[in-house]
Amino acid sequence: MSPGAQHPDDTAAQPLRSDAERNRGRIIAAARTVFGRDGLNASMASVARETGVGIATLFRHFPTKEDLVAAVFSDRMDAYADAVAVALDDPDPWHGFTAYIETVCAMQAADYGFADVLTMTFPTAKALEKRRDEAYEAMVRLINRAKAAGRLREDFDPSDLVLIHMANAGVVNATGDAAPDAWRRVVALLIQSFEAPARGPLPPSPEHDALYKAMLRASPAGTTAAKPDKSG
Repeated sequence: MSPGAQHPDDTAAQPLRSDAERNRGRIIAAARTVFGRDGLNASMASVARETGVGIATLFRHFPTKEDLVAAVFSDRMDAYADAVAVALDDPDPWHGFTAYIETVCAMQAADYGFADVLTMTFPTAKALEKRRDEAYEAMVRLINRAKAAGRLREDFDPSDLVLIHMANAGVVNATGDAAPDAWRRVVALLIQSFEAPARGPLPPSPEHDALYKAMLRASPAGTTAAKPDKSG
């Protein structure tokens, strides 16, 4: 056989790789629908049903729920980080700060899954957490700019943004389709409370480690579940 000749198995192997890639894409699309509708507590079995594949096929592509979450929300986390960059480019620090909060809370309201992602942490999803860390560092700069402009109360802490996401996720999940715009009023009330001059002191902000533990505890069961041996 000449070096350039095709091995008999090559033509069979290529369609399998293409099928696998198509299945992966279908799983991600289905998970986006399921998580966006039901939040991250939706089961892997419900994603498999939405996709129309067996649970074993799902776990071959995504051994843990955390792997699937990272694949589904990588673009959302990019958009989240981009929102901070846009806010930093705003010549008005206060407007940039408030517009960022409104933008990200709107992203949460549009996608129940993403509403959950911002209130949780996924230690093994390195790329997802790296983007979150980058966004956090940019948010610290955003906060400092707004304080330097004299518009943001001095005792506002970066951890308060995490609490905002938690509060907004709670409102979004509680009101749902019954009152889909209720989150807007809550966010407006919060923003007005952030503006300087402050009317009074705030209680201490939670310690970083405590807040991290809260986000870790909020992560849905099964994000680090082992791959099953048999299909269900």
